Amino acid sequence: MITRIRAGTALALVILVVLVIGYVIQRTVVAAVVRVVPSARDRILAAWLAAVAASTLAILHRVGGGQWNRPPRIPHDPGILVLMNHQSLLDIPLVVQSVHGGYPLIVTRERYLHAKYLLISHILRLYRFPIVEPGRAAASQIEGLRGFAREAHHPMVIYPEGHRSRNGELGPFKKGGLGGILAARRWQVYLIVVDGFWQCARLPDFLAGLAHMKGRIECLGPFDSPAEGEDPGPWIERMRELMAMKLNDIRGLPGAASGPGRAVSGLTGLVRGEV
Repeated sequence: MITRIRAGTALALVILVVLVIGYVIQRTVVAAVVRVVPSARDRILAAWLAAVAASTLAILHRVGGGQWNRPPRIPHDPGILVLMNHQSLLDIPLVVQSVHGGYPLIVTRERYLHAKYLLISHILRLYRFPIVEPGRAAASQIEGLRGFAREAHHPMVIYPEGHRSRNGELGPFKKGGLGGILAARRWQVYLIVVDGFWQCARLPDFLAGLAHMKGRIECLGPFDSPAEGEDPGPWIERMRELMAMKLNDIRGLPGAASGPGRAVSGLTGLVRGEV
């Protein structure tokens, strides 16, 4: 027990030092270069976010002892939408590493804009991530997401459950924000499913239990989004069903999905390729 506490304390100190150093570099160097050379904004921001994600995961693996497989490869193209279940703090760097050739725009809750999150709050502002606050002026937020998605030149990522899972199971999807994004344009949709991370969802559990964590990240798709004017409700439920099936597949339970890039009952013709 004492050994685990010491290991968790050491990991916390390493993470804190890296966050502070990263914050200073991002605030003073990266942001300044982007202002001076706006034509290189996307290239600079893509390289920096990739470095932040890679260094974060490397520390958590090499220092903390966490294990997970290599993230999938999703193209960095306009009109790419990623739906991902939400289990832990690692979901952000994992999805960043999954998008190759650029950076994604991640729908994020407003509370992460607070200054106490240092590097994270500044990333949200610097990268202009779409911000939402559940329960506040839902109609205007949905319309705002729709407008943002319509003009987005980067892939978008949304966690349709709206919050991290407390038990690892896939929760109900909140259809308002996702429906607004789907209404903005036609998308090629990828489904990322993670498991094994939920027991480290809270920071104390994360620091104490990371050494015993063995996570998996898998991907399905791409799928066509609903046609213009089509009710997105059944499509959203079917995507959730596929993600639940893939979660069972990862766990070796009955009701497994067919696998990446294969047609599944009710979705024949929607699949365009393989990850």
